Amino acid sequence: MSRQGSPIERPLAPLPGARVAMVVSEFHAELTGAMQRSAAAELARLEAPIDESLVAWVPGSFELPLVARAFARRDDVDAVICFGLVLRGETSHDHWVAAGAQEGMIQASLETDTPIHFGVLTCNTLEQARARALAPEEGGEQDKGRELARGAVATLHALRLARGESGADAKTPTSAS
Repeated sequence: MSRQGSPIERPLAPLPGARVAMVVSEFHAELTGAMQRSAAAELARLEAPIDESLVAWVPGSFELPLVARAFARRDDVDAVICFGLVLRGETSHDHWVAAGAQEGMIQASLETDTPIHFGVLTCNTLEQARARALAPEEGGEQDKGRELARGAVATLHALRLARGESGADAKTPTSAS
């Protein structure tokens, strides 16, 4: 059953040869790294395995857009997924970091015509972050890494269709996998 506001869980056609880069914040690496590993596993399942040379770690979420844009400008990268975690604090700093990361990723994606997926969790507590970041087998509930990988593949299918690119998967992104 789908959670309110969550993407519909549906079969997704594999996307052989798709090259997805990942940018991961070192802040809260135990959770951002878990999301990255889960996304990599899902991409491998969808026949778009991650090349470790396309995984970059940055100090925090605010640095994600710059490195994501650099990856997005490369001819050998089809999509970028960014992973970060910003916890609410005693000041408004969390708001500015998350908003800056989000705006930077949107701008970079539109500038480069490459999908850049926003995997920055904005949570009130570390417990909320764990529930969202971790796969169920690791004690989580939502597995955002897997969700972001599926979103990247679905977006690439949609872009191929919109761009009129050939390939059977372009017209049938939801065919059984």
